[in-house]
Amino acid sequence: MGLRVAIQMDPIESINIEGDSTFALALEAQARGHELLYYLPRHLTFQDGRVTAKAHALSVRRVKGDHFTLGEPYKTDLAALDVVLLRQDPPFDMGYITTTHILERIHPRTLVVNDPFHVRNAPEKLFVTLFEGLMPPTLITSDPAEIRAFRNAHGDIIVKPLYGNGGAGVFRLKPDDENLGALMEMFTQFYREPVIVQRYLPEVREGDKRIILVDGIPMGAINRVPAAGEARSNMHVGGRPEPIELSQRDRAICAAIGPELSRRGLIFAGIDVIGDYLTEINVTSPTGIQEIRRFGGADIAAAIWDAIEKRRGTL
Repeated sequence: MGLRVAIQMDPIESINIEGDSTFALALEAQARGHELLYYLPRHLTFQDGRVTAKAHALSVRRVKGDHFTLGEPYKTDLAALDVVLLRQDPPFDMGYITTTHILERIHPRTLVVNDPFHVRNAPEKLFVTLFEGLMPPTLITSDPAEIRAFRNAHGDIIVKPLYGNGGAGVFRLKPDDENLGALMEMFTQFYREPVIVQRYLPEVREGDKRIILVDGIPMGAINRVPAAGEARSNMHVGGRPEPIELSQRDRAICAAIGPELSRRGLIFAGIDVIGDYLTEINVTSPTGIQEIRRFGGADIAAAIWDAIEKRRGTL
């Protein structure tokens, strides 16, 4: 029998169907005979112990400009469903965190993917610090003196928001760069949180590898090569995707973190590796599965649904 599946995501009309991982997951679920519902985060409601959403029946198809059909909205008791996919993009702010608190009320009776408790407790730039020996030298602080001391020790550094995403607000500061003070003033003005500072890894010129793990098992990777004159490799700021195989170091990193991802119910995770270093673990809204498939890699959407169906069958 098919599962009843709700997808909590950003507006479906604005997605890029050639690259969006949620769209690939929806297509695969539909092909397996699962019933799809769709709702926006702002339509999630908690009242008197009950979690509901104003949801639409959803059907999808790979046709540009005509990739979905929605039914009329109706109030849906999420506890009566089999699966909820938590798939809206960051920012990982209090709105996002509140979503995880609400969805935690129905999980695991309704399987929420990824587990909302562990999503809340695994912000990508903090979760990675649990795994010693895998990260480049890293500092998390709001103290300008500590940042200056870190730059004195390591020279070339990267400064970025602790809860940023998509490459936004990422700066490279070379040893002779005079903008550190002004940059910290800007961060203080726009963010209340500390910043994260890491030693610059020149290997990024060869690419920033995105590796997808499904229930803790590495399934494939793409390499994202920065554009000329750009320190960031994110594809929406001009990074070029290319196929790549996992190295022995990549597999060692996956072996170190994979069991913990699986234990925490983080079924769909994307990690970033530059050279020999793990820089981020993304469990909020990982991307990359369509690019891996396009380059002849694994059908990761199918693997994710295999893992969901297995877990759903054991609850």
